[in-house]
Amino acid sequence: MPDSTLLAFDYGTKKIGVAIGNTLTGLARPLDILFPVTRVQRFAAIEKLLQEWQPDKVVVGLPLATDGSEQYASLRCRRFAHQLHGRFGVEAVLVDERGSSMEAQQMLGNNDHDDAVAAAIILQRYLDGLAPEH
Repeated sequence: MPDSTLLAFDYGTKKIGVAIGNTLTGLARPLDILFPVTRVQRFAAIEKLLQEWQPDKVVVGLPLATDGSEQYASLRCRRFAHQLHGRFGVEAVLVDERGSSMEAQQMLGNNDHDDAVAAAIILQRYLDGLAPEH
């Protein structure tokens, strides 16, 4: 697989955690937290990130219930991923995010940066899933 830059989003209605990673290093790191008030602000902030980082693909965390079933938040995240693809023409992949926020809070305590760390955890799961089987 060629070296690809990836952005990941931990989508929420109040804030959106953002992480960056690439397939060459196989590592993800927290990047930013967006606090958009309106839909226009949300997509303006995302467009700025996409222009700055030029990702080959974006990863969106998909919140599932503990049994793996979809819930209302799952639909919002699917819609967000479709909007990213439709608006910016970037491939959007959904990744199961179960436990990522709790994992981030365990790492950081409960603070304002946990959304970006959760996005990095989601992206790291995706990158780990790409690792070649030996």
